[in-house]
Amino acid sequence: MLLELKDVSKTYPTGEGPLRVLSGVSLSLARGACVALTGESGSGKSTLLHLAGGLDRPDAGQILFEGRDIVQLGESDLAAFRRTRIGMVFQQFNLIPSLDVAANLAFQARLAGRHDPDWCSALAERLGLSGLLGRYPEQLSGGQQQRVAIGRALAARPKLILADEPTGNLDEATGDAVLDLMLALQAETGAALLMVTHSLRLAARLGSRVHLSAGRLA
Repeated sequence: MLLELKDVSKTYPTGEGPLRVLSGVSLSLARGACVALTGESGSGKSTLLHLAGGLDRPDAGQILFEGRDIVQLGESDLAAFRRTRIGMVFQQFNLIPSLDVAANLAFQARLAGRHDPDWCSALAERLGLSGLLGRYPEQLSGGQQQRVAIGRALAARPKLILADEPTGNLDEATGDAVLDLMLALQAETGAALLMVTHSLRLAARLGSRVHLSAGRLA
């Protein structure tokens, strides 16, 4: 297995007392797998994704990546894990406004020490961005920005792509086209994909689906 969550729980403090978001969740993801994570708003989907990517730590349980419990890593090792093993795609794009498309595409790979100009060029071509490399995020449509975000996530050749509602800010036709590209590139690179989505229609296009309800896998 590439990723294993074992009895993972997470609680956040609130003004009204502790809020249990995840309760003993266990999930396995094989190398190259393509899994949709569905559930109602507030069910814990984004929290699970952030824990899997080392962006947050659980209160209890193990998160094994290639057999190594990332919960036990120190902050510097955890940051290195995120840079070199994980590619994140967010609903809000999260591009760097002061960098042009070419620099945004290369950003994650440079952080990981894996910048490959030929691979970035190939990604730009596959994503239809070759003619836009000198533009800045504010000069792009939403669909174009999301394609840049996907390219950035893949530029470092991660083993796991975590996507949080990646088409949530796009119209249906644009969202479908962006998902087509992401799935094609995921298959070509052999990376595993765990994608949060509220859409059962989009979830049906992935290899399998798991459903969160009230902090538990249903």
